[in-house]
Amino acid sequence: MRTIIKNATIVNEGKQFFGTIVIEDEWIVDVLEDEASESCDYDNLIDASGMYIFPGVIDDHVHFREPGLTYKADIESESRTAAAGGVTSYMEMPNTVPQTTTIELLEEKFKMAAEKSRVNYSFFFGATNDNTHLLPQLDPSRVCGVKVFMGSSTGNMLVDNENALRQLFKTSPLLIMAHCEDTNIINRNIEIFKKKYKGQNDFPVRYHSRIRSVEACYESSSLAVRLAKETGARLHVAHISTAKELSLFENKPIEEKQITAEVCIAHLMFTTEDYDSLGTKIKCNPAIKTIEDREALREALTDGRLDIVATDHAPHLLNEKVGGALKAASGMPMIQFSLVSMLELADKGVLPVERIPELMSHNPAKLYRIKERGYIRKGYYADLVIVDPNANWQVMEGRYYTKCGWTPMDERTFKWRVRRTIVNGRTVYCDGIVVDGVRGEELEFSH
Repeated sequence: MRTIIKNATIVNEGKQFFGTIVIEDEWIVDVLEDEASESCDYDNLIDASGMYIFPGVIDDHVHFREPGLTYKADIESESRTAAAGGVTSYMEMPNTVPQTTTIELLEEKFKMAAEKSRVNYSFFFGATNDNTHLLPQLDPSRVCGVKVFMGSSTGNMLVDNENALRQLFKTSPLLIMAHCEDTNIINRNIEIFKKKYKGQNDFPVRYHSRIRSVEACYESSSLAVRLAKETGARLHVAHISTAKELSLFENKPIEEKQITAEVCIAHLMFTTEDYDSLGTKIKCNPAIKTIEDREALREALTDGRLDIVATDHAPHLLNEKVGGALKAASGMPMIQFSLVSMLELADKGVLPVERIPELMSHNPAKLYRIKERGYIRKGYYADLVIVDPNANWQVMEGRYYTKCGWTPMDERTFKWRVRRTIVNGRTVYCDGIVVDGVRGEELEFSH
């Protein structure tokens, strides 16, 4: 089937231009600048007058909760949510139930996604203290990377012994994504607050950033960077949340880096001052930090120290968010609002619009060596998102799709709105409707 998208402002590879995109089945077969190709034969014509087209977002950090936690989210529900946000590909984390720490469990996830996922997918393999021997068995053309939790985690996925970490860094054939928070510092801070609160087992959520502190983040991130330099491992540090950590990363093109950094939407949008209005809805690990930290992260979006913007989309039921700094669950559903949030920052002058596809599509494709995705290019898969720059809409119940049924973005007004998401040449989302019958494909990697 031939589809033509005409009259669009295309944002891709560092520039904006008025043009037409021609799609044949799954593929982009032409990108025409300053002309509309109405003379061509077509089966489907999409008039994108007044709209912007971006390459589909590639979110390298999500938790879709399947298997084992499907009462609050699952692959089908959260991939629908992704589609509604212009996310055409995702990479999902291993801390499900059971954890994805064997080859067999990893393969089960791929099978589930093939049946259920509305957009394209891959899965991280979870590192433990005793499964390093499995790393050489991972298929580098299918598996996006190895996830290591160098801080508090559930089950046996905490790897904070330096010898075990060094072995992991030496032997992994794939990129390592690290969650970096120092458990000893966190536990020490908890004890300090218990003394202050005379043995209480929970504290106001505003103290979360002082328990999971700047020092806890920096100590662990600096260890990961040191091990990567010593072993030659490819390291991607997840969800940078502090200004101090930015000193660990270089300002140069991602193609020249062995060590890269991710920032998540929550740390770009919220600060500790937002705890007063949003409470535990914005509790996440690592914690939301100060205004000064947020401003430093925003600044680093344009100077090359931060390479990728992701979401760490992590749904919980609202009753699991009850409590404070210790008892309330950490994580929030954000994937539907990542692209429009970044476009809001562009409107505020934080970064140019042209930088957004680099951080959310081009760089993930480069870092993970994804085949034929992440760009609006002839010969690439037609993964696209059409966005209205003048929608002026308010987020409210019925306008978000996550299974857990809430978002910290509720009641927020956005100027930009995703109108259509196209995955492998097929519309998967259009004006509030997720199209039934469309399924994503496995991401393929070149190694």
